[in-house]
Amino acid sequence: QVQLEESGGGLVQTGGSLRVSCAASGFAFSDFTATWFRQAPGKEREFVAAITASAVNTYYSDFVKGRFTISRDNAKNTVDLQMNGLKPEDTAVYYCAATPSSIGLDQRNFYQYWGQGTQVTVSS
Repeated sequence: QVQLEESGGGLVQTGGSLRVSCAASGFAFSDFTATWFRQAPGKEREFVAAITASAVNTYYSDFVKGRFTISRDNAKNTVDLQMNGLKPEDTAVYYCAATPSSIGLDQRNFYQYWGQGTQVTVSS
């Protein structure tokens, strides 16, 4: 069955770095855009970064641009998010998602598959 499994979350101090990973199985991952969303307590789930199927294009939200880097390995069916310069406001559950769509990449409704999330906590 379809599965997206995140790993790599944890606790880090302000200014630190963390890498979260997502392993996909049960579908043709290399044909899908892969994306990270996040959800902080009491807030809506929001777009963080996306990478298209062939990894030619990447997209970032303004609040992570220049600090986070998304990458993928289609041979391993994985997508990673390298997070540098972390701030307390980056604290959230980070979700991996996948869509065959090439539009609406920052919109949750365009995503078919979701992982369970991994907690990232940045202490001040």
